[in-house]
Amino acid sequence: MPRIRIGPALPDRKSLDAEIARLRDLGVSELRIRWHTVFGRQPPPHLPRHLLFRVLAYRLQADQLGDLDAETVRLLDRSGSPEKAAQRAVSMSQRTAELRPGTMLGREWNGQMHRVAVLTEGFAWNGKTYRSLTKVAFAITGTRWSGPKFFGLRARRSKGSAP
Repeated sequence: MPRIRIGPALPDRKSLDAEIARLRDLGVSELRIRWHTVFGRQPPPHLPRHLLFRVLAYRLQADQLGDLDAETVRLLDRSGSPEKAAQRAVSMSQRTAELRPGTMLGREWNGQMHRVAVLTEGFAWNGKTYRSLTKVAFAITGTRWSGPKFFGLRARRSKGSAP
């Protein structure tokens, strides 16, 4: 006969929501007292009210619903400081291919091939000049697209690749 493992009882969401609502009504000094109760030490003196509240609310949720798994904690630990992680995110978002005037870009959309010429000050498509590839992508599709992504100039990240 297979063994059955009984997990912990599901947390009471209503009591958790009520506790977070009570935190929302506390002032800074009361949140600092609650911090000391929860963490066993004084909060950093520079922490504003909204961060005191958010950290305490997170801790309540993590205690009742479960915290981050070990793999996620390792990933966050490897990411370094928040400033460096933010800088990497900004640099990745700004990464685009360098295009020279005269380059022709092509993209098939709805069964029709669209060709865009790179100019010194913009992009030409269908006899009209646009200031950005995003504007060209919008003109072609009628919806908002990242122009570089639409034309395949930004590499797609695979689901399994690390940041």
